[in-house]
Amino acid sequence: MDSGRYVVFLLVLSLVSKSIPQSILKTTPENHRFAALNLISDGQRIRSDDSLYCESWRFSIETNDAGIWRKIPARCVDYVQEYMTGDRYLSDSDVVAEDSLTFAKTVEVASDGKDAWVFDIDETLLSNLPYYVDHGFGSEIFDEISFDEWVDLAEAPALPASLKLYKELERRGFTIFLLTGRSEPQRNVTVRNLLYAGYSNWKRLILRGHSDLGKPAIVYKSEKRKELVDEGYTIHGSSGDQWSDLFGFAIASRSFKLPNPMYYIS
Repeated sequence: MDSGRYVVFLLVLSLVSKSIPQSILKTTPENHRFAALNLISDGQRIRSDDSLYCESWRFSIETNDAGIWRKIPARCVDYVQEYMTGDRYLSDSDVVAEDSLTFAKTVEVASDGKDAWVFDIDETLLSNLPYYVDHGFGSEIFDEISFDEWVDLAEAPALPASLKLYKELERRGFTIFLLTGRSEPQRNVTVRNLLYAGYSNWKRLILRGHSDLGKPAIVYKSEKRKELVDEGYTIHGSSGDQWSDLFGFAIASRSFKLPNPMYYIS
């Protein structure tokens, strides 16, 4: 090939290469090796980076996109353990409490005691993390018997951000109701635990009575909130770690979801 034809060939090749869209992710031998690790199992893509996958999984459950789920994926046990025992869980809880207080400051609380805030208890006011440390951080199917034995100890610590929020709402004059999925026979140990953790001066502690047993949490809690509304209370805020604490009917003006990647209650 003479030099003139060679120059023309190079110009054409350059124009062709520029006209072809370039991929944002360039294909390299390293990419091929990484892609090979993205295996398919049971119809679901398994990412080679468990941390990335588990972060996305936690996002899906916290936003309720995942719907009903029974236990955390086996590959995410270490991730959930690190999250729950590290600074991230406390930081996320702090942000929820700060958002709650920001809203509470906009409420003009009257002197009639009818401005209410509703709190869930487990993983909202009290932390059962000491129990879940010994039970796989949610990787085990829930065992009601062993959990009730833990509840009977009345040793669950306060979630620091929630205790601070609780005290501030009390100071601002909100009437505080505690609405829990625990049953009536657990009233005494629950009161003892709450006092031990630093909570006091709630208006009413509402537990499941005999007629409430077997009801889905979202139905039971909605019915109890409706009773408060029928009594003339305005529920300005509601705090809970489950969407079933917050959804349904007779809901609060604002609902605040605390993080909990360990279990789901419908």
